[in-house]
Amino acid sequence: MKAAVLTNAYEVELVDRDLGPLGPAQARLRVLECGLCTSEIDLWTGKAPDKLPAAIGHEVAGVIEAVGDEVRAVKPGDRVAAWTEGGGFAEELIVEERFCVPVADSAPYPSVAEPLACVVNSVELAGPRLADDVVIIGAGYMGNLVQLVTALKGPRSIIVADVRADALARAKELGATHVLDSSQESLAEAVSEITDGRGADVTFEVTGVNPGLDLAGDVTRMSGTLCIVGYHQGGRRAIRLSRWNWMAFHLVNAHFRDIDTIMSGMRAGMRLVNAGILDASALVTDTYPLARISEAFKTAVEKRNGFVKAVIDPTA
Repeated sequence: MKAAVLTNAYEVELVDRDLGPLGPAQARLRVLECGLCTSEIDLWTGKAPDKLPAAIGHEVAGVIEAVGDEVRAVKPGDRVAAWTEGGGFAEELIVEERFCVPVADSAPYPSVAEPLACVVNSVELAGPRLADDVVIIGAGYMGNLVQLVTALKGPRSIIVADVRADALARAKELGATHVLDSSQESLAEAVSEITDGRGADVTFEVTGVNPGLDLAGDVTRMSGTLCIVGYHQGGRRAIRLSRWNWMAFHLVNAHFRDIDTIMSGMRAGMRLVNAGILDASALVTDTYPLARISEAFKTAVEKRNGFVKAVIDPTA
């Protein structure tokens, strides 16, 4: 059985992996999709060399092939998304029964479950309320998911900022009330005008870079919520803490390590997907077979015009 291992920066090796026997509460999953995550792109580009080598891939979905003696919630043939710490860029994977989430036969793009779990938990923690003014800084894949989930909360406005024309056009298509190129216009001035001088009730920073934090601090209202969704890996960050203190921001670190929280978000997100309330399938712009995973990484780093999300299909 083939699986991908990131051995060094810019180097992925396909290895033969023996899964071994199933435990009583485990299932063997034939992987149909595994999404390429920003955290893995950071590994690929050498931002966290201490974490290598790594069996990569954690945005997993597929079909149950076999189950352990005590498994009751899933059966062979079931479509599921599953939480795993890694090893998902593979033909097959052993997963725990309790980490499997049902996927409806009609649901497209099932491997959205893990990133959607992060976003559902982020939005729930930040708590945008009915008629709030919301700013989203960063209109990449995760920013798009934040926008889609936030829209379900009924905000008055969703203002999306980015520096890429294609990303802003996509955000508009997804229903943003306002989009703005922060490299050409003052986001703070625009937000002030849109919000009648108050500022954003909730700001989501989804860039993972220092300028995104700066913008978030500039647009959030007094005692508003500033939610850090961006994955800040590699190097230090500097913020105007005196302003952040003075503005009495409610700071939300939207990164979750507690497995019960992750699974709660995954189940809630997939209920939305399975019911047809949320469809993120249009965000998948590139699909690669396992043998071309290095090409997938290169595409994700280069971010050509129109690129949003790459997934690996080990069956291709």
